[in-house]
Amino acid sequence: MVRPTSWEVDDGLWAVIEPLLPKVERRVQYPGRKRHPDRLVFRGILLVLHTGIAWEHLPQEIGFGSGMTCWRRLAEWTEAGVWPRLHQVLLALLRGANALDFSRAAVDGSHIRALKGSNKTGRSPVDRGRTVSEHHLITDATGIPLAATLTGGNRNDVTQLLPLLEAVPPVRGKRGRPRRRPDVLLADRGYDHDKYRRLVWDLGVKQMIARRGTAHGSGPGAQRWVVERAFAHLHWFRRLRIRWEVRDDIHEAFLTLGCALVCRRRLAEAQRRHS
Repeated sequence: MVRPTSWEVDDGLWAVIEPLLPKVERRVQYPGRKRHPDRLVFRGILLVLHTGIAWEHLPQEIGFGSGMTCWRRLAEWTEAGVWPRLHQVLLALLRGANALDFSRAAVDGSHIRALKGSNKTGRSPVDRGRTVSEHHLITDATGIPLAATLTGGNRNDVTQLLPLLEAVPPVRGKRGRPRRRPDVLLADRGYDHDKYRRLVWDLGVKQMIARRGTAHGSGPGAQRWVVERAFAHLHWFRRLRIRWEVRDDIHEAFLTLGCALVCRRRLAEAQRRHS
């Protein structure tokens, strides 16, 4: 049996994605070339995300369309807000499967090389001044990505603490009000600022932020490792290891799509356990 490639789009995943895509009606007069099928183009986008291949090197003989076709469709779907909605739908499915744990959440940041300049790039304070961007991530208690943001690498991690909490979408999947806030927030000593501790409390979230001067691996550090594992899963997508995109929104699209695919993988695992 031939193992499917990572950029295969099975019927279950496509059933979730297809309703989210904007409908494009073909013109009656002067229709031009027929639009390449969305499902094949999406596979081309996944191929770029997984392998990191340049758009212009995307092989047309595999049927996914040209690299420019895939890039334009990615930009079109990004402008339509497809990726955050896809992530939100998958989070709801995870919650409905009792696979999402809001009892606590963990936050952290991770630098990546940025080979082209952009608004959300900056000189690294720890890597000889190289141009970098930074991924910021908040996960549930098991390491499922709840939200991610992008900044320049010269931004302090703590400045993204509230934006990450605010970026968590209202997650449905069960009867009653949607869930958005975790009960407890875990963070390392880089987030140790009294001002932000108070702001987190004001959102109704208990904070467990490591104090400067405490030993590594103590206290909440034993539970905070899930966010580091989530970064490992995200950066398994080669397009997220190094930033090649000049446009911030295109890289953010890849970042959100990567979060959604991690959620999809965890959902498949939960469904296998209960089958």
